[in-house]
Amino acid sequence: MPGAARHVSEPDVRLETVVKRFDGVVAVDGITLEIPSGSFFALLGPSGCGKTTTLRMIGGFEEPDEGSIYLGDRDVVGLPPYRRNVNTVFQSYALFPHLSIFDNVAFGLRRKGVDKVQVKGRVDEMLRLVGLTGLGSRRPRQLSGGQQQRVALARALVNHPQVLLLDEPLGALDLKLRKQMQLELKALQHDLGLTFVHVTHDQEEAMTMADAIAVMNEGRIEQLGPPTELYEKPATAFVAGFLGVSNLLHGAVVGPGRVRLDTGDEVAADPGERTGRVAVGIRPEKIRIGAPGDGDNSLAGTVKETAYVGVATQYVVETGAGTLIVYVQNDGSGVSLQPGAAATLSWSPHATFVVDPAQEDSA
Repeated sequence: MPGAARHVSEPDVRLETVVKRFDGVVAVDGITLEIPSGSFFALLGPSGCGKTTTLRMIGGFEEPDEGSIYLGDRDVVGLPPYRRNVNTVFQSYALFPHLSIFDNVAFGLRRKGVDKVQVKGRVDEMLRLVGLTGLGSRRPRQLSGGQQQRVALARALVNHPQVLLLDEPLGALDLKLRKQMQLELKALQHDLGLTFVHVTHDQEEAMTMADAIAVMNEGRIEQLGPPTELYEKPATAFVAGFLGVSNLLHGAVVGPGRVRLDTGDEVAADPGERTGRVAVGIRPEKIRIGAPGDGDNSLAGTVKETAYVGVATQYVVETGAGTLIVYVQNDGSGVSLQPGAAATLSWSPHATFVVDPAQEDSA
């Protein structure tokens, strides 16, 4: 219900060592996680990573082969979807084409036997919340894709579920509308105070909306945390590469706060507890083109390609340690180099992260 945010320390969803197999193939491999009440939580990963299967198990559309799934303090394994206090919004909307928008939203309430006065009040309020006031008499085919998605949201939320599950709900929308709906969904979740669990393969979408993200790969969670932490301090090469563009340079730890790259260059970076072979990471927007400041890491290279991408110019720079992508803001004060030009790249040690090398690099 609007404003009904609950105490965030109590998880609305809890998975304990959940495993799911299809024809002997492990789709979800021992996942354990807690989703705090009132949070916007994203399951993010490439196709086939197990994120949608995990969502479907929470909703009751699939059952785990092993493990437990709790909604609040109730173990829901074995309960059908209609006996779980969750609703799901699908990419396909799944609206009834022969019913009006009002009747689509009211459908679940009427099945529960809610009286007519309450039905009208709750449906009207929900249509207001999703920006569809006055459109209740229309049919789905008379609405745009974005409006149909709002109807699907209203229908799912009108029953006041404990948890709303979102299965790539914006995937059918064009880019501009998708970005608009991202902000609207986040605002709606904040206003309602409900727990949203969102599945997506779009890292920008997850980072725009989610309070916390579980990055999944091959049925497991690679890293779980707030978007800033995942972006600034990825735990693995996979996470670094999946959340945005990341430059990874290979080398080995040679001392506290020092990594020697394969070229022999040394850079300042915090390897944590890692020893031996590592990959040093720098995000493209953290790199400057120009002479390094005191204590900065630096590499010399040659510009190979440039591309104007609106707010920034992308430079592809070949160095002895590898090819680096660099973003320079188009604010009128930045450098402007052409292919073939020499370039000195510099960046702060604080903007440097260290991960284990990707599997193929450590073999």
